[in-house]
Amino acid sequence: MNKVRDEAAAEDLLQEIFIRIHTRIDTLQNDSKIQAWIYQITRNLISDYFIKIKKEKQQLPDPDTEEQDSSTEYMAEALRDMANMMDDLPPEYCEALCLTELGGMSQKLYAEKIGISYSGAKSRVQRAKIMMRNMLMKCCHYQFDKYGTVFDIHPKNCCCCQMSEE
Repeated sequence: MNKVRDEAAAEDLLQEIFIRIHTRIDTLQNDSKIQAWIYQITRNLISDYFIKIKKEKQQLPDPDTEEQDSSTEYMAEALRDMANMMDDLPPEYCEALCLTELGGMSQKLYAEKIGISYSGAKSRVQRAKIMMRNMLMKCCHYQFDKYGTVFDIHPKNCCCCQMSEE
């Protein structure tokens, strides 16, 4: 019983072994081999115990995966909300966010494309991000982890949630 590290489980197994010996003693064919017969019953029950434990562990959902799934779901919802609010940004700020953050264009290339200074482009992108964040936070309460990943959303004054429910 020292193989089973859980004391309560070991007591349950011991009880099961005695029950099995008592109920199946009539199947013992050679009385001189009673020790080997009891050893075999014990070994089988312990083996069944570990198989059962292994199956239970496999059936338990991985909490990290569940957390990651809900986080991915919240991030997708936040992105949908941002896409819905893009039209409410002034056009130059919407363009700045679309080209740099969504389109992947560097801020330096964006500055050259629209004919403003690099620092002016960086400021415009930063102001656009702040406007978008304020619009999002005014609509819903987003909770972020230390990496900026959304892990929870609570509707506050939600215009975007009403749009997605329609």
